[in-house]
Amino acid sequence: MRLGTTSYIYKAGVITNVRLLAGHTQDVELLFFELDDTWNSLPSEEDIDELAQLSSEYDLTYTAHLPLDLYLADDDPAIEKAITVIETTRRLKPHAYIIHLDSKYRDPDHDFKTWERNALKSLEILMEVVGDPAKICVENHDTQLPSIIDHILDLAPVSCCPDVGHLWKHGHNALKYLEQWLPRARVVHLHGVSDSDHRSLAFAPPAQLDPIVDTLNRHFRGVVTIEVFNKADFLESVEIFWNSLARLMRRTSNIDSFAAEAH
Repeated sequence: MRLGTTSYIYKAGVITNVRLLAGHTQDVELLFFELDDTWNSLPSEEDIDELAQLSSEYDLTYTAHLPLDLYLADDDPAIEKAITVIETTRRLKPHAYIIHLDSKYRDPDHDFKTWERNALKSLEILMEVVGDPAKICVENHDTQLPSIIDHILDLAPVSCCPDVGHLWKHGHNALKYLEQWLPRARVVHLHGVSDSDHRSLAFAPPAQLDPIVDTLNRHFRGVVTIEVFNKADFLESVEIFWNSLARLMRRTSNIDSFAAEAH
């Protein structure tokens, strides 16, 4: 398991964030949320060279979150925008490409067959571009029922990105879905929820957080991204994550000691 965070911990661009995070995190989720004529967050060739160097020097891996406005379940998705990000970052060999299967116009609850047809068509194109379908990770969108992920995983050889914070936000059984999806997961997103999501894990009490961390520790060898967007939340969340793991280790040690004494 590799613990990572986003490329927007500091109020600066991707390159500055990765420079500052290198050596303090094992993976960086490169955020390309906005990509259009007026805002282009794509790294240059020189930036890619530096990101590759930082990866080699600090044993740092990357995931890439594709833009939020692809609308891959629409009749006319922004598929070229997705391909541009994939081609730009290819040299970095991202561990995963995170996508949302959503639509600007179609609600899967009311027009599921069309939504499904469009989503699968987009996935087919992206799988061919990436080359390895398992690197495409469908994230559970916080406006969709979790069952949609199950359906897509049944139909396409892609992976998933369980977002635990999104599940907590809407009162779903996060542990149940995490255990269900983990065999097909390459990345897990973790963040606290209060008045909004993507907050510090300080908003996840131990009774809620510890079972998640325990499951990840025992059954997951991919990337866990602390998906927050400022330094304070990042530092606090990392400490809380490791404290949770330490509690679990002490508990396991105490149980083992008790069992040994019993025998």
